[in-house]
Amino acid sequence: MNTARPDPDALLRALRRQDDARGRLKVFLGAAPGVGKTYEMLIQAARRRDAGEDVVIGVIETHGRAETEQRVAGFEIIPRRAIDHRGQTLHEMDLDAILTRHPALVLIDELAHTNAPGCRHDKRWQDVEEVLNAGIDVYSTLNVQHLESLNDVVASFARLRVRETLPDRVLDHAEIEVVDIPPGELIERLKAGKVYVPQEASRALAHFFSHSNLTALRELALRRAAQAVDVQMLDYLRAHALEGTWAAGERLLVAVGADAGALEVVRAGKRLADSLSAPWTAVHIETGHGAPTASSREMLSAALHLASQLGAQVATVPAGGLAEGLAHMAADLRATIVVMGQSARRGLFRRDPLPAQLAGLGAALHVVPRAAPPRRPSRARGTEFDLAAWLLPPGLLISGALIACVTLAGVMFAALGSVTNIALLYLLPVMLAATRYGLWTGIVTGLLSSLAYNFFFIPPIHTFTIADPQNLITVVVLLAVAVVVSHMAGRLRDTAMLSRASAVRSSALAGFARQLTGIGAAGDLGRVLCEEGAGLLGCYTVLLMPQDGALVEIAASPPDTALQALDRVVAQWAFDNRRPAGRGSDTLSAAEWLFLPVEAGGQALAVLGVAHPDAAQPVRADLLPMLTSFLDQAGLALDRIRLETERGRMRRLEERDALRAALLSSVSHDLRTPLTAVIGLLGNLMPADAEQARVLALARAEGERLQRFVANLLDMVRIETGAVEWRPEPVDLAEAVSSAVHDLRHLLGARPLTIAIAPDLPLVRLDPRLLHHCLINLIENAAHYSPAETPIRIEARQDGDGLDLAVIDEGPGLPRGAEARVFETFTRLEGSDRKGGTGLGLAIVKGFAEAMGLQARAANRTDGRGACFTLHMPGALLWKESDHK
Repeated sequence: MNTARPDPDALLRALRRQDDARGRLKVFLGAAPGVGKTYEMLIQAARRRDAGEDVVIGVIETHGRAETEQRVAGFEIIPRRAIDHRGQTLHEMDLDAILTRHPALVLIDELAHTNAPGCRHDKRWQDVEEVLNAGIDVYSTLNVQHLESLNDVVASFARLRVRETLPDRVLDHAEIEVVDIPPGELIERLKAGKVYVPQEASRALAHFFSHSNLTALRELALRRAAQAVDVQMLDYLRAHALEGTWAAGERLLVAVGADAGALEVVRAGKRLADSLSAPWTAVHIETGHGAPTASSREMLSAALHLASQLGAQVATVPAGGLAEGLAHMAADLRATIVVMGQSARRGLFRRDPLPAQLAGLGAALHVVPRAAPPRRPSRARGTEFDLAAWLLPPGLLISGALIACVTLAGVMFAALGSVTNIALLYLLPVMLAATRYGLWTGIVTGLLSSLAYNFFFIPPIHTFTIADPQNLITVVVLLAVAVVVSHMAGRLRDTAMLSRASAVRSSALAGFARQLTGIGAAGDLGRVLCEEGAGLLGCYTVLLMPQDGALVEIAASPPDTALQALDRVVAQWAFDNRRPAGRGSDTLSAAEWLFLPVEAGGQALAVLGVAHPDAAQPVRADLLPMLTSFLDQAGLALDRIRLETERGRMRRLEERDALRAALLSSVSHDLRTPLTAVIGLLGNLMPADAEQARVLALARAEGERLQRFVANLLDMVRIETGAVEWRPEPVDLAEAVSSAVHDLRHLLGARPLTIAIAPDLPLVRLDPRLLHHCLINLIENAAHYSPAETPIRIEARQDGDGLDLAVIDEGPGLPRGAEARVFETFTRLEGSDRKGGTGLGLAIVKGFAEAMGLQARAANRTDGRGACFTLHMPGALLWKESDHK
């Protein structure tokens, strides 16, 4: 009966791949540019389009190749998004437009592309992940040199390091199709100008596109595709509980022991894996037989660290026996080759029993010969002592004392006249010795118990002679039962030790998670994480978090741990790149510390450093996966603490804004009524002479100015409470500007004013009331913060993307970098023409402009001294003749 069960992780991955809610990714993988990846992708997409599926192009890079451009014809192309970056216009894939369009299949070329600043994601493969999550299938292309794991390999022979890379995990669940042509044919295409223009083609032939480079890249592409297929096959086998090795590709399992030959076994496994281009796993089987010594732990740690450095997956697996554990791991990994060291031969054994036990595994066994031990010196004094120490198992003295106690009790029972069941008493020290001290101590104790029973209780007593054959059977049975009981008790002890070790690790993980639920401060979390990490690995730990642009120690174990300058550089690199760095990693390994990023939500929140107390020793690599589990939970807890802190800050801001809005509303309403009455009374007064007329005009102007301040307060309240409503209608910009200038006639006085608005400009669909407020504040801002004798210019100009209405003054201008900050509420910039005032006018302009779909911009003039404030009106707001019905 097949008792194999599907692997839960593999089954979950299979269910995710079959999930209809997520799109499917197909990657056309090539060895180099020009092999025809994009062309082949377009051919297959055209087949799906012709079959009636909804297929669109998100982004295609034709690079001027005529045959590719011909294939693009007939597809719907989603326009790219224009991004302004440092004065240049860049065009990137419009992710939101694709999600809104939601086709069945979208073509997204160059998967490893780096997006321009301003896009939602840094990398195009991250855009693809979002498209897949939306349930849209994706076809994409990739050159093998863009894979992160192969970046160093390609750089070693091509003398060129590719900067745009993507993680290998992106291809884990993708369908991969290799687009391949021989290197000679690709070189001919390059010479013919079908890949690059002639000048670039000549330079490429002299460097990257050499025959040797293309051959090596071709081999990498084929092997990487084969590895991806092998991983998918193994996932299928595990998900469906299919047995067998399925040796379509070689897979190595290297058994690492805690002895001096472990390093040689690891190196032999690495050489064999490289020669076969096969993935390999280094595993240590914990059997629980005997307590490990300090030297054996150091040798095991060094061997596992070496395996990790050489690219192996490292694991430690508890099992009842070495053969049992290796068989389980080989079956789980579908290993085709098991590499192990030769066991030491002891006593009378003349063969290695482990290969014989694994003979039926279905995998080839590669036994690494044990190095010849150094020749022993001539027998000297003290050799007998060493031999005796080797022969005496631990705990034998205590077992002997127990045997003596049982013998004394037996003598007392014999004095009462019954010796029938005294033999059973000797099983007690046997069971105790085997359970507490192991199998060999139990066997020796059983032998001594048999001899004691024979000497004290079998006639003739006080001799080892057995006169009655029945008594001989009793001694033999007692010895056999003692051996069996010792064996069973020893196995039970070993199993209990393994279970205890596994329970300790699980309890540590569960306890750590339980502690995190009650932690509300990053410092407390760092202290717990450092203590748990130090206890797990037996090393020093330190946690660093960013503060004021630098990494600062939050907690450490021991508390007085200090980092050197090099360690801080390595920690910063690990934090910035979200990758392990330092001793034991493949980056900056000269440092004494290994730094691991603590991540959550796709960003690094902190970095944990671990170091062995002996700087020459590495941290055990097989325990790092459990530490990673700690870091995952710590990352979630740190993210929770950050969100709680942010929520508290937002709550305080909301309370402050609500109080400010209530205060502004109350004050503005209380001032509005008396101001209206005062201005009305000033307008009704008749001056008796010119001096009174001047005073009344000044008082009325100041009253109107104060009324505008109050109106600004009310408008700010409306903006912040979201109560701004706009009613669009066709607006003539010339009339709108004239109306605003008329309302400011007392403020402007005799100041020179130039209005340059062409009469043939189209009408704009805006709210005239909100536009009037914007113009009032912009013109008043220019009048107040520029010299009274300088002119103000108001101009409108149309460009290809809409229409700009600008208010230009000749004041001191804006400080560098303050172009966006000038529109913030209550912002008054010192050292410029924007200081003074309430700081509300420009904030109101921005709020009303955004409500109407406009963009408010501020900049210094390029043709002279002063500032220019612009309202940009997109083309969609321009009134067309077809809109008039």
